[in-house]
Formats: sequence, C-alpha cells, structure tokens
Amino acid sequence: MFTPAARLMADKLGLKKGRANLEEFADTLQALATEDRNIVAVTSDSRGSGKLAPYGKALPKQIVEVGIAEQNLVGITAGLAACGKKSFGVSPSCFLTARSLEQIKNDVCYSNVPAVLVGISSGVSYGALGSTHHSLHDLAVLRAINNVTILVPADNFETREAVRYAARATRPVFLRFGKAAMLDLAPAGASFEPGKALMLRPGRDVAFIANGETVVHALLASALLAEKGISARVLSLHTVKPLDVAAVLAAGRECRAVVTVEEHMVAGGVGEAVASTLLREGLSPKFEMVGFPDEDTVTGAQADLFRHYGISMEGLVATALRLLGR
Repeated sequence: MFTPAARLMADKLGLKKGRANLEEFADTLQALATEDRNIVAVTSDSRGSGKLAPYGKALPKQIVEVGIAEQNLVGITAGLAACGKKSFGVSPSCFLTARSLEQIKNDVCYSNVPAVLVGISSGVSYGALGSTHHSLHDLAVLRAINNVTILVPADNFETREAVRYAARATRPVFLRFGKAAMLDLAPAGASFEPGKALMLRPGRDVAFIANGETVVHALLASALLAEKGISARVLSLHTVKPLDVAAVLAAGRECRAVVTVEEHMVAGGVGEAVASTLLREGLSPKFEMVGFPDEDTVTGAQADLFRHYGISMEGLVATALRLLGR
C-alpha cells in the first residue's frame, strides 16, 4: 500500500499496523449481536468477503443469506428493520449502491427504517478486476438521497465507533469499507462523533480533508511537508453526510490551501461537497480535489491506482507544494 519512503515515514511517526477495517467491522458486529439478539446480518453471497463467516457460525439464527440478489438484500434488510430488528445489509459497494439504488431510496430512506447498509470492498479495493467492480460512484449517489447518514472510517478505531453508532441509530446509515490493512491513526483519547471530523494533525499552510483509506496518505504527506517547513492540517472526514461544515469552513479560513482526498470519483464526491461549502461562504483558498477523474480508470492493484492518481504521500506533497507556489 505504501512506497518505501512512506513506510519509513509511518515508522518515524510510530503508526502501528492494525487490521482491515472490514475485519474490525465483522468482529464488532459479532460482539454486539452476541449481546443483542435483535441484531441480524443479511448478506448477498458475501459472508466470506464480508468476514462474517465466524459471525454466521456463532450466530446462525441471526444471519440471512439471500444469494447474489442485491435488490432483495436491501428489501429484506429494510423489512427486518421495519419489524423491529436491527438489520445490517452487507454487500460489495459497487453492486449494493448501483443495482439496488431504487430500493435504497424507497425501501430504506423514504420509508425511514433504521436499517444499516454496509458497502464492502469499496473504492478500488477489487484492484485488477477493474471498473465493473470499482465503486467510485457510491458516495455521489447516496449524497443525493435524503435521510441517510454516510460514514467512511479511516482506521480500526473509527470503524468500531461507527459500527456501534450504527447499531443504535434510529435512521438509515451507510457504512463504507475497503479491504486493506490499516494503520492506527486516531490519537489516544480521541472521540468519535458522527458529523464531526477528527483532526489528526493541526496546520495553517494547507489542509488535507480526507476519508477512508486515503487518510493515512494525507497524514504521511503532512509529516513530510513538516520536514520542509510547511504546516499541514489533516482532517479525517469520516462522516460524508451530514458534512462537518464548521471544520470545513475553519480549514478554508485558517489555511492558505485546501486539498480534498478521496477514493472516489471527484464528480459528486467529498471534494465537490467541500468546494460548494467554501464557495457558499465566499471563501476561496487555493483548492484541489484529489481522487479519480472522469475517465476510464487504469487497471492495477489499489496501491498502483493510488500512486497513479496522486493519492500517495509523494503525490499529495507535490499537490500541496504546487498550490503553495513552492
């Protein structure tokens, strides 16, 4: 996932290696479901890829397998939630949010049931399987639907807290997870509050606003910029909706440049949400959206794609230096 230089920087920062957020999700859900028999997982032939095999073995009466039928998955998840169950519908994000969009809009959000939809293997996690399996549209389409909280955790801490929040939420929630093993990013004593970005590093020259598996690259870039005398703020924008408007505006007012970083198409994603928020307040810092452009994506592993599109320590440093005229 990292270049040799990025690995060295991670070691210098003392960042410890955690697990894939998806594994943390599955274990957290199983712990919650063991205590609360009302929790039910629904999968679309994704028990294995969703890391829910141990869950299914331990709690066979609290899991429903619908097969490769994502529209049915969303309908069943919504129906269980309407009947008083706390249901988690788990499926690859590329299929969950494209094939089942009508069911998400109507059965879950419009019907206002407390269902939790879990998009797994999101972004470009499927790597060389290519564009059919990439999920670079999901945040854009869900941002356009009323009545859903969208959470994209950056590390195991944010994942645990996001799952716990989703389990007690009274309205629809969408959780987005990739497949890579993550580094522990949250500082000791950090708190997780949906709708409130987590500041991982202060700074006033440039602000990186990132989420999910891109956050670690922003943090490493911030550390490398510090060695060049540049102060870089890093925000983990774990909640895409509702957006932390206060944190975005503070970055726009206090920093000379703002860079958004996302494992998503730049069209309709976090970058556009941040840009519109800044412009509505008349703020105009130097600005760049780093993500996937409106083109056929190249083929390769997630790490290869990140480096190709500038979602890396080195790529983000270059973007920041260019915006700052360095």
